[in-house]
Amino acid sequence: MSKTPPLRSSLIKYLINVTKLTTLDRYLLAQLVFPFFVSLSVVIVALLLERLLRLFNMLVAGGNHLTTFLSLLASLLPHYLGLALPASVCIAVFVVINRMSLNEEIDTIYSSGLSLLRITRPYIGLGLALALATFLLSGFIQPYARYDFRALLYFAQHTSWAPKLQSHMFISTPSGQSILADKVTENGSELYHVFIHNTHNHHNETITAQRGHIRITADHDTIKLDLENGIILSIPKNGTPSLTTFNHFTDFLTHAARITPFRNRGQDERELTFFELLTHFQTGTPFVPRAHIRSQLLFIIARSFMMPFIPILTTALALTRKRQRNLFALPLAFIIMLASDHLLQLGHSIIATGHTSSIIIWIPTFLFALISLAFFLQRADILLLFRAWKQQRQQQKQ
Repeated sequence: MSKTPPLRSSLIKYLINVTKLTTLDRYLLAQLVFPFFVSLSVVIVALLLERLLRLFNMLVAGGNHLTTFLSLLASLLPHYLGLALPASVCIAVFVVINRMSLNEEIDTIYSSGLSLLRITRPYIGLGLALALATFLLSGFIQPYARYDFRALLYFAQHTSWAPKLQSHMFISTPSGQSILADKVTENGSELYHVFIHNTHNHHNETITAQRGHIRITADHDTIKLDLENGIILSIPKNGTPSLTTFNHFTDFLTHAARITPFRNRGQDERELTFFELLTHFQTGTPFVPRAHIRSQLLFIIARSFMMPFIPILTTALALTRKRQRNLFALPLAFIIMLASDHLLQLGHSIIATGHTSSIIIWIPTFLFALISLAFFLQRADILLLFRAWKQQRQQQKQ
């Protein structure tokens, strides 16, 4: 029988002990759940609000269906979720550690012999899990969501036939109809006292109605005009005229099938998944320059690498001394995070030009990691402990 080497066995036992959740770990994570989800919801809403208002105004003006707006919203969520995760983790960890510090819970944990690193361990583990989530979001989910959003927006802009109707003015529809309304509201989608004249195959048709609504059907296939309380006068070339009254009548104005299909996915590096980027980096693609692909690959890895250091930085800044409140700690954490992220995006853009080394994108990444570790070591008094240990060794030698 083969025996497990001692070193390997010790490493396995160490990993099991590290990953095993204790009562303290479960308590710290439980305290984090509520502020994390509250801050995540608030940050996502704040990021989405201005974009959604512009989309909503555009879609309403074009007479699009509500499902188009909801589809666009669903396509935007992965992108803004990737932006909201770092901020939410920062806020949640700061709230929990700061409250425990003010209530002297941190001092109680210190008195039991546990270090600041041991207290932060479950949050570092959460940061590693969020790093994986960020990698999956930016490397696999966001490319499809970004393409779906662009395709839906293209479809909404090209199918939202919204004639610029004005009161007492004739307009012609793509299907050859002439429409007149006494009153027009809601950017041309609500009509009052409607008159429609249509000639097809030598057949004249005149429609009058008290009210009309221009809408896109739920299946996004047809632009329709719903009419209420009106009369239809049909005059065929060889036949007897007919007069029909109605309470509700639907007239189709144009069809979405006539629209040119949207382009295929992959003509932008941000629409390619991580594995597709790797493949195109090796083989090349006529649609995206190789420098753009390299820049996007490094950006995905670098942003994911930064996630575990956010709880480390936030924990260090959230600790306060007795009877003191540090009002600048959380803003300082956000300033460091935003500055690092903006420098990372700047490096991403510079590498895409193809005129510089890839190391420029790692400078803000490692700088953020070093700043986080420096704050943490200072708060954990590691340097003081090291000096005390060094002095003790020197005294023993003497």
